Amino acid sequence: MKINFKAALLSAFILPGIGQLYKGERVKGAILLVLVNIFMLLSLFIVFRKMGSFLVTARVSGVPEALALLDNLTKTSPEVGWLLTGFTLLWGFAVVDAARPIKEGSPLSD
Repeated sequence: MKINFKAALLSAFILPGIGQLYKGERVKGAILLVLVNIFMLLSLFIVFRKMGSFLVTARVSGVPEALALLDNLTKTSPEVGWLLTGFTLLWGFAVVDAARPIKEGSPLSD
């Protein structure tokens, strides 16, 4: 039981997929880590792309406010919402899966 709890904490607070690696599920952990990194890179790419165009506009109009940037980002980029939803679902799956009991026959099942 301790291993499941530690694995769930690792997936919840460090990075989704780390708990699976801790439990010995290497393939599942690696897949989750790759998916999480893809979500993060896509999100950063979209945010920086939108931020650059907003900062050019703000420099011209003279209104560089962080709240205006966030408002502009959420209104003009629905894909950010989809990425956030996907990342949240992936994170939730990783935590729940890490908390599941270890299958018999795995190295950590003792």
